[in-house]
Amino acid sequence: MKKNTEKYNVESLTSRQTILSIGIIGMMFFIFGFVSWVNAILIPFFRIGCELSNFQSYLVTFSFYISYFVMSVPSAWILKTTGFKKGMMIGFWIMAAGAFLFIPAAMFRTYEIFLTGLFTLGTGLAILQTAANPYITILGPRERAAQRISIMGICNKGAGILAPLAFAAAILRPTDSALFEAIPHMDAVSRSEALDELVARVILPYAVVGVILFLIGLFIRYSPLPEIDTEHESDELSKANAGKHSIFQFPHLVLGALAIFLHVGTQVIAIDTIIGYASSMGLNLIEAKTFPSYTLTASIIGYLAGIFLIPKFIKQTRMLQFCTLAGTLFSLLILFASGPTFLLNHHVDISIWFVVCLGFPNALIWAGIWPLALDGLGRYTKQGAGLLIMGLCGNALLPLLYGAMADITDARQAYWVLLPCYLYLVFYAHKGYKIRTWTLATKTDQINESV
Repeated sequence: MKKNTEKYNVESLTSRQTILSIGIIGMMFFIFGFVSWVNAILIPFFRIGCELSNFQSYLVTFSFYISYFVMSVPSAWILKTTGFKKGMMIGFWIMAAGAFLFIPAAMFRTYEIFLTGLFTLGTGLAILQTAANPYITILGPRERAAQRISIMGICNKGAGILAPLAFAAAILRPTDSALFEAIPHMDAVSRSEALDELVARVILPYAVVGVILFLIGLFIRYSPLPEIDTEHESDELSKANAGKHSIFQFPHLVLGALAIFLHVGTQVIAIDTIIGYASSMGLNLIEAKTFPSYTLTASIIGYLAGIFLIPKFIKQTRMLQFCTLAGTLFSLLILFASGPTFLLNHHVDISIWFVVCLGFPNALIWAGIWPLALDGLGRYTKQGAGLLIMGLCGNALLPLLYGAMADITDARQAYWVLLPCYLYLVFYAHKGYKIRTWTLATKTDQINESV
């Protein structure tokens, strides 16, 4: 039992412990991806099944990700009190409770209970993300942090490719296209019966997910995953942080949390809105459901590039700078590029493929921000991670803003929300991460440029 409670310094871990830890955390990121990216199919599914507007349907992402804002600080406290492993177990069990809430929600076709279940799933995931992201960031050399995060990203986005397709296979039927067209023309009783049957299809998948999440929590608690000590600092770091009493005294962290907020919002917009954008071009849900997988595939290509290029051929900071500029360019092309295309058996406007392309730079923006924002935090690492996880509420707010803009204008013009986000990310990648004091100075404090 001692090995489950003993704390290790990162430097004392053996190669076997490190590789095993990366494998276990990778499995966790796969679960994160599967649960998170299934929202891409839930949004249009609930829009039909619960008869919602665009704005109302994007409450799916709002309810799921606003929990990060609510739970980030409590998550840091939970992890500080229980340690990484027990905290992860608690996170998985809370997620299981959220999955089980889908059963009564589907039985009564009540959107509010679905949203409560999504909030509960997000609450558990907030705890897990607060633990897993700093864990993998500090689990090895700092200059290779983006490389390790890229490996996690492949696990996450690989699950994201499978999730919408697997969920669609579980809840959609080949005859549903005709059903969706017929529903608006049914009388009230027939429409209610058809929608009740449609929504009830989520009961079995989420019951299975709930059981799996509960069992994974037990596995993590008693796994050989080492409990890493983040409370003790080196003499040099202790001296540097001697006058610090709050995480808000680390400007590069606070600015990094805002960068995370904007980045994750753009990432979810690129994935969760693309089905709706494809539908605006005349594609039905059965055909449009594949588009989130294309964006996630572009993300995996980005992660592979990070694994092979960082740090051997390009420093992780330079890659972050390149990706933020690429995201800005793709955003402009979404808004202004136009013309018919026939690709992967889809007749669509070329602009949708630039939404797909956003997956590539988005993959390495996340990987680039974390090591820069957590640099030099020492004993504040868990609290700092909690602040960065709070930034994940961007997943809740920015897609909701997109949905409101889409209702007012159209699905394409709503992508204007992306541009200011990427412009700030360009600022953080070039200047923001270097700021180490809130006081004005003639020269910004320098940090290690070897990242």
